[in-house]
Amino acid sequence: MGSRRDKHSSRGDLVPLAALISREFKNDKLEKPTVRYGSAAQSRKGEDYFLMRSDCQRVPGNQSSSFSVFGIFDGHNGSAAAIFSRDHLLNYVLDAIPHGLNRDEWLHALPRALVAGFVKTDKVFQSKGKTSGTTATFVIVDGWTVTVASVGDSRCILDCPGSGVSVLTVDHRLEENAEERERVTASGGEVGRLSLCGGTEVGPLRCWPGGLCLSRSIGDMDVGEFIVPVPYVKQVKLSSTGGRLIIASDGVWDALSSETAAKCCRGLPSELAARQVVKETLRTNGLKDDTTCIVVDIIPPDNTTTELPPSPSPKKYSKLKAFFSGKQCLWSGNKLSKKLSSVGIVEELFEEGSAMLAERLGHDDKVSESNDGLFMCAICQADLTPHEGISVHAGSIFSMSSKPWQGPFLCADCRNKKDAMEGKRPSGVKVV
Repeated sequence: MGSRRDKHSSRGDLVPLAALISREFKNDKLEKPTVRYGSAAQSRKGEDYFLMRSDCQRVPGNQSSSFSVFGIFDGHNGSAAAIFSRDHLLNYVLDAIPHGLNRDEWLHALPRALVAGFVKTDKVFQSKGKTSGTTATFVIVDGWTVTVASVGDSRCILDCPGSGVSVLTVDHRLEENAEERERVTASGGEVGRLSLCGGTEVGPLRCWPGGLCLSRSIGDMDVGEFIVPVPYVKQVKLSSTGGRLIIASDGVWDALSSETAAKCCRGLPSELAARQVVKETLRTNGLKDDTTCIVVDIIPPDNTTTELPPSPSPKKYSKLKAFFSGKQCLWSGNKLSKKLSSVGIVEELFEEGSAMLAERLGHDDKVSESNDGLFMCAICQADLTPHEGISVHAGSIFSMSSKPWQGPFLCADCRNKKDAMEGKRPSGVKVV
């Protein structure tokens, strides 16, 4: 420790507090990766829509709290659901995150908020009486942390230097997902192929009524509430080597494998990479469907180039450590999702794909309240008086220890929707 004289003699070297704060902000900014992105699309039916935003902030006005959002919405039976989801899903997700959280708390709350935001988007859109539906693959990039939520068969893959390609989503196609087939039939739906005259069955497995090939989507009110909007969610943290995300509609994935899509665009900047993926799709399969691709490069701050280096074949694989609040949280159907590999490249923070809201919304040790001191619905954020709130765990068959008076709470409309999705009662929503 320097003497009192030493301290006085060095006073001229002291840095003003404002400068220290500014330096801290600069250092924080330098430690963050650079995010570059590009998109490409070819339209056949005009039902693909996408979202790219790099100007979002956890704390309004605080540049150091910035994060980026990307989404692909592949509509069917019209484009209304895709457009509505593109325009409203982000706000509904952010509405479900409590105010005043630091960055770690915000990222911790994000998976549950994504579930609430997806269900609210579905609920509000269905209230408009329109029958279209959409897939949704929604990606939030905050620093080195990537959080992906998805329903349907649009896909997001991760290509990291040295670790190969990993799938961050699960396809909700009835043809390929046995667990989803079981869930749909248990909830009151029927699964089968299109039957022609004479009893000949053709095409992929579909859900009846409605004939949808997917088990999860936003919208589709004419199909049945057992087609749920509850997303599969995965959250990972990249190492300082960065990585590339490729987010695309099924027009790409019906033509290219995940490995082929990643390989065909390595070494290209994001905009050219997205174009190359679409070009390779058309070369392989032609334009049979709307084809949309977003490429997001998460680049280390000391990398001055605009693209990631080519990713060599991984030499070694090892099981990742997954944790969430000290507890591993995995979906039993995660065999459909390729396991991430190479410790030190990607750390898996969270993964869950259950369609049951009681499991996805968890437990609240403290009751969520609005600024007015009222209870608040965990899905739509409507204010509730204490006697109006219905616990999401009330009547749950999944936990004998759950307490019906324990939050989170739902309003009557959201509780009815939850029961309808689980096959406990009809939706009550009428098509106009």
